[in-house]
Amino acid sequence: MAAQNSKQRLALAVCDFLSSSLKDGTLREEDSDNIDIAINCITEAFSVDFSDKAAVSSAIGSQNLLQIYSVYEKLKNVTAPASSQSAGSSSAPPPSTAVTEEQKKQAESLKSKGNAAMAQKDYPTAINYYTQALSVHPGNAIFLSNRAAAYSAAKDHESAKADAEAAVAIEPTYTKAWSRLGLARFALGDAKGSMEAYQKGIEYEGNGGSDAMKKGYETAKRRVAEIEAEESASATARSASPSAGGGGTPSLADLAGMLGGGGRGGGGGGPGGLDFGAIMNNPMFASMAQNLMSNPDMMANLMNNPRLRDMANSFGSGGGLPDIGSLMSDPSIAEMARNMMGGAGGAGGAGAGAGAGRGSGAP
Repeated sequence: MAAQNSKQRLALAVCDFLSSSLKDGTLREEDSDNIDIAINCITEAFSVDFSDKAAVSSAIGSQNLLQIYSVYEKLKNVTAPASSQSAGSSSAPPPSTAVTEEQKKQAESLKSKGNAAMAQKDYPTAINYYTQALSVHPGNAIFLSNRAAAYSAAKDHESAKADAEAAVAIEPTYTKAWSRLGLARFALGDAKGSMEAYQKGIEYEGNGGSDAMKKGYETAKRRVAEIEAEESASATARSASPSAGGGGTPSLADLAGMLGGGGRGGGGGGPGGLDFGAIMNNPMFASMAQNLMSNPDMMANLMNNPRLRDMANSFGSGGGLPDIGSLMSDPSIAEMARNMMGGAGGAGGAGAGAGAGRGSGAP
């Protein structure tokens, strides 16, 4: 089983360190049981397989965890004076960590090999060479930035982000590192952080920044705006959702429920055997329903009419069908009825014909 991300690879590297410490005598033989338990716990927690030699080899590469940590210690010693520079202390690294000219040449040679591997799109090899260069010349912002680019190309954006952040911490004016940090953050879904990184790069480049840096900034900025718009739309939708307490727009199902109707196609019905499924098969009522559904305000007015609600309550409790003549004497209900029938007159075929004629002409 191959490791899937940086944390899983680190977990395998830790297991390798523990196992190697037993083999090289760092730990005592009587500690082996405890080490086995620790390795089992780590592999189970991170869902990795330490017996998968290919996965372990891929995770470690040419540098085991102890070697990588030694690079970190050297890097920490090199970068420490920079943090105290503002207090007036010397920025020169301690003599014990000074890099000789020969080491610098060796590191540059390794970097060149890494660049060649990048050109061939052999990203694991490039990462390996840059790592070797850093072991010879720790704290070099260019080597870190180059390795960040290789990690990004290999889709290991977490590692790319870590290297780019280290590079800009060491040498803030190295703009390529800001660009690579912007790319890594964007790939990890941190559009705002990406925009900030590109903005820093533009500031250090001066003169408004390069086209590439500005393009990265604009891409991240657009994504930030998209995320904000999506969040706003989602919040609006939640507040308008009936399930969220907004009430929503009444539907024909609400009207049927108000009148006690439950049938959808023949067998069901409301009080007195009223079957809404059968009613909707009537062309006139189907047309009325279509008009209602295309006009939410009309539906809402219908649902909120007090006389209709009283009629529905009486009908639902077994009071029988209402007196339609009395109901239609209410001007507001009569107007709603005309609208529901597409503007037809109150009782004659001539009124229906007039409504149809008006619908076919210009508004």
